[in-house]
Amino acid sequence: MAFKRITGAAVMTAMLMVPVGRAQADEFVGGLVGGLIGGAIGSGIANQQRNKARTRTRTVYVQPRASSAQRQQAREIQTSLNYFGFNAGAADGVLGGQSRAAVSRYQGYMGYPATGQLTEYEKTMLLGAYHRALAGGVEVNQIIAKSNEGARAILIAQRDGTTGSRTTGYAGLPMAVSEAVDEVADSSDPSAEQLLQRSGFIQLADLNGDGNTDYIIDTALAGSSFWCNASQCKTMVFASTSDGYRRNDMLLHAPKPDSFDCVGGTCQVKAAPAAQPEGNTMMAKAEGPETGATAGLTLPVFNTAPKQKSLSSHCSKVNLLTSANGGFTTVSDVSNADFALSEQLCLTRTYAVARGEDMMASVQGASQAAIEQQCDAFGASMAGYVGTLGSKPPKAVLNEVSGLVLNSGMTPEQLRTTAQICMASGYQADKMPAALGGALLLTALGERPYAELVGHHLHGGFGTEGNADMALAWYEVAISALDGGAAPVFAPSQAERVEVLRKAALGLAGGDVAMPVPAAASDTTMPVFKLAE
Repeated sequence: MAFKRITGAAVMTAMLMVPVGRAQADEFVGGLVGGLIGGAIGSGIANQQRNKARTRTRTVYVQPRASSAQRQQAREIQTSLNYFGFNAGAADGVLGGQSRAAVSRYQGYMGYPATGQLTEYEKTMLLGAYHRALAGGVEVNQIIAKSNEGARAILIAQRDGTTGSRTTGYAGLPMAVSEAVDEVADSSDPSAEQLLQRSGFIQLADLNGDGNTDYIIDTALAGSSFWCNASQCKTMVFASTSDGYRRNDMLLHAPKPDSFDCVGGTCQVKAAPAAQPEGNTMMAKAEGPETGATAGLTLPVFNTAPKQKSLSSHCSKVNLLTSANGGFTTVSDVSNADFALSEQLCLTRTYAVARGEDMMASVQGASQAAIEQQCDAFGASMAGYVGTLGSKPPKAVLNEVSGLVLNSGMTPEQLRTTAQICMASGYQADKMPAALGGALLLTALGERPYAELVGHHLHGGFGTEGNADMALAWYEVAISALDGGAAPVFAPSQAERVEVLRKAALGLAGGDVAMPVPAAASDTTMPVFKLAE
């Protein structure tokens, strides 16, 4: 305080003693007052900083509570990641460290930056692929069967847009027709563009007389047995309506525009004209009293061979129904056991063909025709074992086939390759001895899940007499093997498929599915296929 009083006095004395002009005085006083005020403010700020330095501040971050919709979407993201093999842990709706690590793995697999945080595009791609996989259907099964990636192949297809609905049609074609071309291309070697260049693959005509162009697609020209049975292939007819084009699917050989009757968007195959009896046709006269319209009536007598059931044709119909139903039968809606088992038969057939085709492409020094010829011989050599399926239990049949394995002079790996190739060849050509013989041989070699195929053949009567009891016994072999930890050989990504098979089999049996039977230990020549390294 004394210092402040002395300073104040000195200042006042200086002001009184120094003579200055008014302007100078004003300037001096202003500067002095400003300096005093500035010093006071600076002193106050310094005091505040000293006080603030003694104050502790703690910041608490409160994470906003996620809405129920956000948690539900997070659970769906976690479920999708788990489905495709990116382990996100429990689907609890909290995207924590494990979930972010799973997101990073998903992003790396898809070729996206591995940030651990999904962009809107990446999330849409993931969830879209997941829902597409759950819906199933022929297209999804083909994508999985053609790839070694399992269910992840759906992610790649979703990303690359290799299948699914187009956004623009091929030049000059309606969208519905363009999508059908893509559908055919997905099951054959030629691309969609190559198919369009094949003469007769698409025919144009006004089928319903409305003045608009209608379209006929002949799948026989795709070169794939997927669309055909032994004598006919699927024909897609697109008839114009006021709401666009309506698709009509039917089996027909060598379709032409005059093969159809179309009214509006509905088309059907024209009825064939009644054939006139030829000179060598045997005619039998009706026995009994000749009265009224029956007098002198003669009836033709035809000697016909029993018709072999076509699995290819059967699966074409089943696949159409599956698509119309929005996907495969699930555990919760197995109301028709026969249809559910037919779906599984056609699914396993698709997998068997896809796997065998890859192996055929690696066979050295053999054409497709040569492979088919050797597999025909294989089917003939297995016919004796196939013929006992309706009368002998699985254990007895497998014992006999095991004896064949021991006496074949081939290694188990060679036999396995032969069985898989000939099974695929048999299904491609609709030759059941080779297909069913391959499934039998694989089962005897210890790959018990293939017993499911034998059960399907016995259930449907394809390549053998239908026998529901024996079918159930073979289903038991496959289901029990899978329950015991055997690796699935068909649709491994469809976790509930075994339960569908079990429930459908129970529908046939009206009881519980029991335990499998082991195989034990005919002299047959086997083709040997050498695969490229």
